[in-house]
Amino acid sequence: GREAGIAFVVPGDTDWPVALDDLSGVTRDGRGGVPVGVWRRGPLREVTRRSVAVVGSRAASPYGVAVATDWAAGLTDLGVLVVSGAAYGVDAAAHRGALAVGGPTVAVLAGGLDQPYPRGNAGLVERVAETGALLSEAAPGSTVNRGRFLTRNRLIAALAGGVLVVEAGQRSGALSTARWALALLRPVGAVPGPVTSAMSVGSHRLVRGLEAA
Repeated sequence: GREAGIAFVVPGDTDWPVALDDLSGVTRDGRGGVPVGVWRRGPLREVTRRSVAVVGSRAASPYGVAVATDWAAGLTDLGVLVVSGAAYGVDAAAHRGALAVGGPTVAVLAGGLDQPYPRGNAGLVERVAETGALLSEAAPGSTVNRGRFLTRNRLIAALAGGVLVVEAGQRSGALSTARWALALLRPVGAVPGPVTSAMSVGSHRLVRGLEAA
C-alpha cells in the first residue's frame, strides 16, 4: 500500500532536509519555525539548495501550464531539482515537466502522504515518489485544511534555493510561498503574463516589488 516506505525524520537524521533548519526563528502570521519532523517517502535522499520551487495558480491558463512545464524541464536538464506542491495547475505542470526529462522532483503535500490531495493527482504523486521524494508535516491519515496549506508553503520556500512564481492571481497561495521565501532571504522570480490576464495580477505585483511586505 501507499504506507510502504513512509518514514518520519527529525533534525539530525541522515534523511533530514537541512534547508528546513533555515526556518528557525522565521514566523509569519503566527506560523513558522523548524518542523518537529517531516514524513517522507521516495528514493531521493538529499534535497540540496540546488533546487527551485516552481509554483503558481491551481486554475492555470494554458500559458501558465506551458511555461511551468518548459521551465521545470529546462531546470531539471541543468541538474536543478524542481520542488512544488502537487496541486492542480502550475504545480502539476512543474512536476510533469521534471518527470518528462527523466529527472526527480519533490512534492510537498499538505495532508498525509498516504492520501494525496487532490485525489485527481494521485497518479502523478505516485510517479514523483518512484524517483524523487514526497514530504509532509502532516502524519499519514491527515486530511487537508486551509491552515495545512499555509504551513506547507513555508516548507516549499525553505526547501528550495529560490522560488519561481509562474502564474498567480491576486489571492493565489503561490504568493504565500513567495512571501515565505522573501522572509528566508531566498530569491524570488515571477513570470509576467498577458496584461489582460487576472491570473497574472499577483505575478505582476511581485515583478513590481509590491509583494515584499
